Amino acid sequence: MQVDHLGIAVRSLADALGRYEPVVGGHGSPPENVESQGVRVTFLEAGESHLEFLEPLRPDSAVGRFLEKRGEGIHHLAFRVPDVAKALDNVRSHGGRLIDEAPRIGARGRTVGFAHPASFHGVLVEFVGAPK
Repeated sequence: MQVDHLGIAVRSLADALGRYEPVVGGHGSPPENVESQGVRVTFLEAGESHLEFLEPLRPDSAVGRFLEKRGEGIHHLAFRVPDVAKALDNVRSHGGRLIDEAPRIGARGRTVGFAHPASFHGVLVEFVGAPK
């Protein structure tokens, strides 16, 4: 298992990329709307991993509520796994709580599943299927 990306909640993708691109290098991917999660995302390559910037499409989305409550900042940590369903089952079998009981499609068309922050010392953890 390796870190796939670090999710960062922002109010503006353009502002975030303007700050990060010159420091990290490279350019963000074309923005993508993930309607099921109520976010617009872009990825910036950072070595073997990526930074994912999440801008809410509406204030009542999970990221919109996160920004209202906590402000901009780290939203989640994502691990690349060969099988998202098995990763979720592993969390469940070790007494962890899940947000997603089964994998679903997320950004970049990849399979994803989230474990509740209560299971990982306050950190929202996402499991991401390896690219096909």
